[in-house]
Amino acid sequence: MSQTLSPREVFTKLVDGICAGRFAELADLYAEDAVVEIAFAPVGPRWLEGRSVLRERFQELGTSLSVELTPKNVVTRETDDPEVIVNEWEYQVTQPATGQTYSSTNIQVLRVRDGLIVSSRDFHDHLAFARAGGNLPQLLEALGKE
Repeated sequence: MSQTLSPREVFTKLVDGICAGRFAELADLYAEDAVVEIAFAPVGPRWLEGRSVLRERFQELGTSLSVELTPKNVVTRETDDPEVIVNEWEYQVTQPATGQTYSSTNIQVLRVRDGLIVSSRDFHDHLAFARAGGNLPQLLEALGKE
């Protein structure tokens, strides 16, 4: 019998998996009917619903992410609801080709039930990611089409 992971442990597995590039495993941290809101996504879906959709999204990230991520200054705050935690952290975003580093601030509100993420509200600095990945022109073009 395996022990159910706490919300803090699930968050740690999520961030560690992202930074290690283990994108194929990440969807397994989510409930079958999980909902993820990416509140400040400049383009693309702001809502992702269901583990299968998340699995596809993580596959896309695994093939398109061209930077190295290192979590820094991670703070996890518990709430009066034992299922909900608020996580604040920075990614040190490194462009391998140039060695340049950037900082990306993140906040994530997770609801974890029975060891699986059932909902997530994500607030990421997408501009820092685009800049670090050399994707600002593509971002500006995509914004011009909306």
